Amino acid sequence: MKFRVAREVLADTVAWTARSLPPRPSVPVLAGILLEVDGSQLSVSGFDYEVSARAEADVQATESGRVLVPGRLLAEITRALPPHPVDITADGPRLAITCGNARFSLPTLPVEDYPSLPSMPSSAGVVDSDVFAEAVSQVAVAAGRDDTLPMLTGVRLEIEGDQITLAATDRYRLAVREFAWRPDTSGLSAAVLVPARTLADAAKTLTSGPEITVSLSSGSSGEGILGLSGKDRQATTRLLDAEFVKYRAIMPSESAASATLPVGLFTDAAKRVALVAERGTPLRCEFTPGQVTLRAGGTDDEGQAEERCDVDFDGEPLTIGFNPTFLLDGLAAVHTDRARMDFTSPLKPAVLSGVEEPADDGGAPASRPGSYRYLIMPVRLPG
Repeated sequence: MKFRVAREVLADTVAWTARSLPPRPSVPVLAGILLEVDGSQLSVSGFDYEVSARAEADVQATESGRVLVPGRLLAEITRALPPHPVDITADGPRLAITCGNARFSLPTLPVEDYPSLPSMPSSAGVVDSDVFAEAVSQVAVAAGRDDTLPMLTGVRLEIEGDQITLAATDRYRLAVREFAWRPDTSGLSAAVLVPARTLADAAKTLTSGPEITVSLSSGSSGEGILGLSGKDRQATTRLLDAEFVKYRAIMPSESAASATLPVGLFTDAAKRVALVAERGTPLRCEFTPGQVTLRAGGTDDEGQAEERCDVDFDGEPLTIGFNPTFLLDGLAAVHTDRARMDFTSPLKPAVLSGVEEPADDGGAPASRPGSYRYLIMPVRLPG
């Protein structure tokens, strides 16, 4: 195998593939990146039996072939190369990399022991890449990180016709986002559970093209696969074989009070007051007409903080406590200048959602594709 490629193209392609490599591979070959040249096309792949990543790039090849090399080392080297074309040659058990005056020789791994990448499932439809990346980031923040509870580490992806709903929860908050997409067939209905970290990473890095193709397959005994592909890149992940919570029953259908918050000002105030909140202690929010007072700390041997923020509040005065990290995560995810928080009681979940701004001509609020809701459980306040 012998080819020449632009340094930026090689570094970007290898770095993207290396993101999916397992930190502690079960067998040494899974730490490798597979380089394959066929004609003028370079394919860079990684696979660990759970997640696969494959990126392609145009090269000037004089000899086709395939070789498996240590993935993270290759990523570090290609990122550090000088700004010159890169010549790569596989010769026996070594891979030679030449770029300007820099030369590297890497050992290869046994390519015959490397597993075959899973085939991309059949296409289910396409979605705007920016919309998909935003939606996944908004929801994945609420996913759990405890691998002993796999149903909480995933994002539920539901397809109903031309609408996709994403949902994730760690039992303390629940995030739900709906958005439109373009299915390949009408009347499509499906529901799968996707590992949140894998989905978030793939969605964030597949935005180089205008669209992402969503592919689904379901085999026997839960061996389903989700495929995502964009411009010159594609990724697959095995689906989680777990039952997701019935989240629609958790979301309140009505509220007794509501507040409209300036997201930027309220977030800054909450961050300042939360500085004195000891780990596990709540941020106290006292809502009254026209304002909210934020408090944290309170005992003689702790720091104390208080700050008021102007809000539009409708309902009886309400005092409620929140985990400050969970509250700030929700505020960062609404992606609007103002947010609405709906309450039923101080001991029941509150729901945070974005508030659309009026159209430029002063008319009705400008529409955004899809809706976002972030439910957060309150923390019982002392006394």
